[in-house]
Amino acid sequence: MRYLAKISYDGSKYNGFQRLNDLKSIQKTLEDTLMIMFKKKIVVKGAGRTDALVHAYMQCIHFDLDNNISPQKLKYALNRLLPGSIAVNDITLVDDNFHARYSVKEKCYEYKIYMGEKNAFLENYAYFLPQKLDIKKMRKAGNLFVGRHDFRNFVSGKRGNYESIISSLKIKKDGNFLDIEIKGKSFYKYMVRKIVGALIDVGVGRCDILDIKKALDDYEKKSQFFVAPPMGLYLVWIKY
Repeated sequence: MRYLAKISYDGSKYNGFQRLNDLKSIQKTLEDTLMIMFKKKIVVKGAGRTDALVHAYMQCIHFDLDNNISPQKLKYALNRLLPGSIAVNDITLVDDNFHARYSVKEKCYEYKIYMGEKNAFLENYAYFLPQKLDIKKMRKAGNLFVGRHDFRNFVSGKRGNYESIISSLKIKKDGNFLDIEIKGKSFYKYMVRKIVGALIDVGVGRCDILDIKKALDDYEKKSQFFVAPPMGLYLVWIKY
């Protein structure tokens, strides 16, 4: 039986989603909890590998069980055993061909920038940026990312393919918060944080909109921009 679970978590308590030896991670915590429940190793597959300190309103995972347990009972039992920083919001039975990562059609990320007076309670949940931002320029720069591009100047590490499609990028101001929402299918290591960092560079005047265009068009030439810190990043939803 294959189960799809939609979970949320406070990433400030973990070293990212992916299991990393004995380090505290979301995947390891889930697998350890399932081990307690079923007395054997159960592998959890995630829709994406969020970095350390990154949060999720909705991350998706799948795992296989020999036991025929109802999704409702499974959700109840997991939430009783998991720490308060991880919540199982929904569980459904899916076809054996379903894969939490490879079946994804679209993801939505949001990055939160806080521009008000310093607030100790937001330290782990938004990037504090007291500098004045040119939001109009940031929106113009953000439009350049929409569509199919080679994102090698906005990705960390080497890979065989850097091409991806951003379907939407919106910047919304709500009081002292600036939210950058990015939708697409494939996001690579640090990709959202590097895109946001480049937009911040434009907003504070460290670079121009033309520099963003050059980094996307002339992707063979290495360009470097600010990398936004992880605590402001949230995985918002995933569509299948």
